Parts: sequence; C-alpha cells; structure tokens
Amino acid sequence: MRKKLALGLLALTLLCACTEKKEPDRKVFAENEFKEWAQIPPMGWNSWDCYGPTVEEHEVKANADYMAEHLLKYGWEYIVVDIRWFVENDKAGGYNQTDPRYVLDEYGRYQPAVNRFPSSKDGKGFKELADYVHQKGLKFGIHIMRGIPKEAVARKMPIKGTDGITADQIYSKENLCKWLSDNYTVDTSKPGAQEYYNSIINMYADWGVDFIKVDDLSAPYYHKDEIDMIRYAIDHCGRPIVFSTSPGETPIGEVEHVRSHANMWRMVNDVWDVWGDIDHLLSVCQKWYPYIAPGTWPDCDMIPLGRISIRGERGEDRMTRLTKDEQYTLMTLFTIFRSPLMFGGDLPSCDDFTLSLLTNEEVLKMHKESVDTRMLYREADKVAITSRHPQTGAIYLALFNTSNDKEIPVSVDLKDLGIEGTVELTNLWTGQSMGKASGKVEQKLKPHASILCKISQ
Repeated sequence: MRKKLALGLLALTLLCACTEKKEPDRKVFAENEFKEWAQIPPMGWNSWDCYGPTVEEHEVKANADYMAEHLLKYGWEYIVVDIRWFVENDKAGGYNQTDPRYVLDEYGRYQPAVNRFPSSKDGKGFKELADYVHQKGLKFGIHIMRGIPKEAVARKMPIKGTDGITADQIYSKENLCKWLSDNYTVDTSKPGAQEYYNSIINMYADWGVDFIKVDDLSAPYYHKDEIDMIRYAIDHCGRPIVFSTSPGETPIGEVEHVRSHANMWRMVNDVWDVWGDIDHLLSVCQKWYPYIAPGTWPDCDMIPLGRISIRGERGEDRMTRLTKDEQYTLMTLFTIFRSPLMFGGDLPSCDDFTLSLLTNEEVLKMHKESVDTRMLYREADKVAITSRHPQTGAIYLALFNTSNDKEIPVSVDLKDLGIEGTVELTNLWTGQSMGKASGKVEQKLKPHASILCKISQ
C-alpha cells in the first residue's frame, strides 16, 4: 500500500513538473554590450504628443503602417506606446488619478487595457501588437513608470521568481514621483526587488519589446539603484532592448552613471511647440556635446511637429504652432546634435512640408554618420554648431538667430573650422548651392531662423 502511495505521489509530482510553465533559457548579454544596440541615434514615433495617456491599438497600427510605407527606408523604425497603456479609463489633458482602473496580472504586473488594445485579451499582453509592428519591418517600444504598482502592494500580490515574497515587502514611500501617483518606489535593499524588475523586463522581452522608455528616472536623479536593477534585468532578459530614461534634466554630474546604463537620456522636460522650448534646448545642449557617442545619446525629447494633441496633454487638436523657420531650426538642432529622433505628430496626418523634414537624405546622413559635434559659440542672439563627415571630409555648419525680433547676420570664420582657401557651400535642407566662400561663412537670418549647410573644398 505504501509502495502504491509513493508511486502515486511520484506520478503526481512528475505531472505537475510537466504541466508547470518553464521559464525560458535567456541569453545573458556582456557588460556594455547594450551600446551595440543603438550605434546610431534611435529614430521612431511616440504616441505621447498626439494621444497623451489615451492611445488605442488602431492608432498605433495606423502610425506603424505609415512609417513602414513612407519612413522606414530613411531609417525610422521604432513605434513606441507611451504612458499608462494599462489604465482602462484615462483621459486627455492630464491623467485620471481620481478613479483609474488598472489592469494587472496575478504577479502585480501592469497589462495592456483590453478595451484600448483588443489584441491583448486572454493575457497576451502586447505580443500580437509587437508582432504586427515587426511584420512591417519595424521595432516596438513601450513607456513604463519607475517603481511597483500601489495596487499590487495593497493587494500583497506575489513577486514572480521568489519564494513567497509579495509586493508589500519590497516597496518604499521615499522619493515618490511628484506628478503621477500610480507607483511606489522599489526598495532595492529588500529581497525580491531585483526579481520584480526581472519579472517585468522578462515579460516585455517575451512580448517582443525592443525599446523601453522608463519615466521618473532622470530628474531628480535619485534612483541609481533602480537604474542598476533595470540595466541588470535587460542584460539578463535574452532580448536586446534599448533603454531610455526620462524626463530631464539629467544632471551633467551623473553622466558617467547614466551612459554606463542607458542608451539615451533626456536633457530637458517635455518639448512642445513653443519657441521657448527650442531656445532652452540650445542652452542645455552646451554641456552635453562631449558625451555624444555611439550607443549612448543625450536626448532632446520628442519632435512636436505635424498634427499633435489629438487627445494630448497640452492644448487642443492642432497642427504645430511653430513657424516653418522654427520647425527648420528645431530639426536642424536635433539632427546636427545627433539626438534620438522620436516624432510626436500623428504620422497619417502629415502634410508635405512635415514629411520633407523627416525624409531629407542629406540631413539624415549627417545625423547618422557625422562625428566631432561641437558648439563653436553661443553669444547674444547667435549660435553656431559644427560637425564633420569622417569619410567624405565634408564639414557641416548650423547657424541660428535666436532673437525674437531682429534680423541679423550670423557668421563663422573658416579658420575656426580648420579650413583655408575657398569653399563650396550647399544648403542641406534645399540641396541648393549657396555659392563659394572664403575667409568666413555668413548668413543673414530672420528671428528664430537658421541655416544648415555643407562645406566642401
């Protein structure tokens, strides 16, 4: 009888072992291997400027369709679902923090809201949407908030990969996000903290996520331990996932830590379609030029051009309020600085002018391939930035007039570019010759206008 009972227990044990879902073997990436995943600045679309925290699956697909048809051949490839995709009843013009309906799985991990992302039903998460994006030849990304869901803590939900540790055992109320109340801080000193981050990053990897923007990390820069855990989790999840920290301003004193953990980090808070945000960026960029490097990119934020705020955070549904001169200036700065390019407008609504800003092959060649980006000067209402192409020897030069009301000449001595003799100038945006120059390059610019030129000998 005892023998039969023992055999029965053995059979039951084997049955449980066979039916229990085994965690897949995952490749472990080497230290700093993550830098290979973003050797050129990432380029893509992000849903925030259009849809705030309310984007829906059909809108994501429409933007992916447009990108695949019109922009992929120019290097645009990421489709990123921004904030609060796990809330069923969020709103435009801010966040529903009164009665949000969160969607979590049995391990306290946020899941896509099925009423907004129908393909996520039956616990599939973003797998089917990511597959759709991948079939277009594109890459798929999501936004998350630092920390652990307050609802998971309140319900004492288990942490996957631990022996009985629950969410209420790994949280802290220290240094909480000041503008969104969904999550608690993860107490990284507690057993189960790393396992929590492993569990969510592994889930994203299984969904097919290629890019994660993690919010409330850059400013204030209080959460190095959580950044360390995210880096560890990505490196052990088996899938290359580009890691972006947000929002700015990331402190320049933390550059060594951030560039050893993230592929891109925000330099400023959200950039919108107002001149002051561009002018502020020109100032902030001054300290970051030495740290532009393959794999690790200071980030100017999203590009608020085209049609924005369909259901956005700032203002009504509109075409960007920036003038054409200001749009050229924004794109000139983003591209010569080699910032990641995340377009914020609704792609299917693009007009011809907006599309021309995203598909200029010579400008994008500079953005992808140039080296030695540096600011020559910023004085009064004038700014000059330069870089060079390592193979062709071409010198790129961007001149800006930041004045609000004065048309002024902006110039650079060719000797400051290491050039002697006569040169040929080409307007990079139009492709038209600007003639020859010797001694200096000078352009008279309207307020908020700029010129981007290629200098050849």
